Amino acid sequence: MSKLRKGADGAAVFPRLSSLKERNRIGEILRKETVGGVLLVVAATAAVLLANSPAAEGYFALRDLEFGYEPWHLKLSLSTWAADGLLAIFFFLVGLELKREFVSGDLRNPKTAIVPVAAAAGGVIVPAVIYSVIVRGDSVLAHGWAIPTATDIAFAVAVLAIIGSRLPSALRIFLLTLAVVDDLIAIAIIAIFYSGAIEVVPLIAALVTIAIYGFIAQKWRDFFGGRPFAAWLILLPIGVIAWAFMHASGIHATIAGVLLAFTIPVLHRKSAASAEHAEPDLGPGLAEQFEHRFRPLSAGIAVPIFAFFAAGVSLGGAEGIQSAFASPATIAIIAALLLGKPIGIVATTWLTTRLTRTKLDPSYRWIDLLGVGILAGIGFTVSLLVAELSFDSELAEHDYAKVAVLTASVCAAVLASILLGIRNRQYARINRVENLAPQE
Repeated sequence: MSKLRKGADGAAVFPRLSSLKERNRIGEILRKETVGGVLLVVAATAAVLLANSPAAEGYFALRDLEFGYEPWHLKLSLSTWAADGLLAIFFFLVGLELKREFVSGDLRNPKTAIVPVAAAAGGVIVPAVIYSVIVRGDSVLAHGWAIPTATDIAFAVAVLAIIGSRLPSALRIFLLTLAVVDDLIAIAIIAIFYSGAIEVVPLIAALVTIAIYGFIAQKWRDFFGGRPFAAWLILLPIGVIAWAFMHASGIHATIAGVLLAFTIPVLHRKSAASAEHAEPDLGPGLAEQFEHRFRPLSAGIAVPIFAFFAAGVSLGGAEGIQSAFASPATIAIIAALLLGKPIGIVATTWLTTRLTRTKLDPSYRWIDLLGVGILAGIGFTVSLLVAELSFDSELAEHDYAKVAVLTASVCAAVLASILLGIRNRQYARINRVENLAPQE
């Protein structure tokens, strides 16, 4: 068992000292998510511009265009196909990352996992409370309590990668781990609170199909690892069938992506037999290989297309903008993301470190953690999805919620960039001084 990183007083430190392999993996994720984050912003910006241009009628007609097989309840609009179908790819990647973290990453040991898990929980609970307090008494708006609870990992990591080149790597790992746990909570919220009436037969069929998918992936993990096209020809069709059954069951179809990912083996067969750790000479496991193969598909295609259809909101000119920002839903979401996220993350982290013997990595300060908390206020992808699920499209709050999510996400990105940008320059100066200092 790899030893935990400990402070001078013997307390466990999060994150533990990462291996070169882990640091390289984090660096690669940051580089890919930077591109994905840029595409996400471009797609959302294009959607808003089109929705408020002379071409708005064509944009909304395209978004609402329906196709699919009606008897299987798959005659859906393009926007629904993007939200339920393409986002399943995004959630598949989230599931892979979750399983890797819990099997072989920093969340493997409860003593180190408690900090990011608690921080993520605080970053969910406090925004939900702030939202609920602001909209109290309105039964319709109450349905949107989960909108400001999610962090957009692609957008947040992209901002950090752009402005945080000199920030401690431990801070980056904290953000990634926090976002991964945050995604797990968001998945649970969607599955529990935003699913329809459960149809038992399709649900059983979905679970059986997922079990078959997992059995094949586990049994022939080396085959799929060595032959990239095998997954497309064998696993993908089974996964699509599982998705279709999950959609018919009433549970949000993106949950199928997470469950399918949980069946993918993280370790090689020899490593799985050892309770200690994965052997580095065996190369990446199937879950990591799938991450490398499918992350560009998620970050470069699935999420931007979803953003293009989800972010298109007709503002209705100055009067419409005024109405949107006068709505309690807009105020509640913005306040919850910009205030609730940093307060929840920082306060819960502080409380956790006081109640347990776990300490933060000494390479960064609480002001840096505040910057990460503000950065976590970028809701975007999952928040837009929950907004779609919370309010009927005919309600004004449906568009107001999207305006609020977009506004809060942009503000969080700007505020975090300012704070972490200042800290980044300070760390750069420290590095220059240390490099110029005479070696003993």
